[in-house]
Amino acid sequence: MEILGTTLRICVDDLDAAAAVYERLTGATPQRFERGGVSVAAVGCFLLMSGPAAELDILRKVTATIAVKDVDQAHATLAEVGARIVAGPVPTPAGRNLIAVHPDGSVFEYVDRKVTAGS
Repeated sequence: MEILGTTLRICVDDLDAAAAVYERLTGATPQRFERGGVSVAAVGCFLLMSGPAAELDILRKVTATIAVKDVDQAHATLAEVGARIVAGPVPTPAGRNLIAVHPDGSVFEYVDRKVTAGS
């Protein structure tokens, strides 16, 4: 499995204020979108999320987002090392993702940029 990079996930109360801070820190323009009732701003290597407490409680359990070349390959490698896949692989607007619990209990999202039909 080829890891291309990581994104740090941060849940915030005020997305506009947080996006301004991280824009200043990184020099990157926030890319905003909505997903499942959660407002998101991707700023450099940071993924800022704001929304209903119930949704954020779930999102806080995911340590980081890991960009990989191919989610299917990541799925196979994760299975080989004893990780438990709890969601996906599923298509998203930017590619595909899955959520895995590693044998040590850490939870990570794996994403690729392969856009498939119907996503």
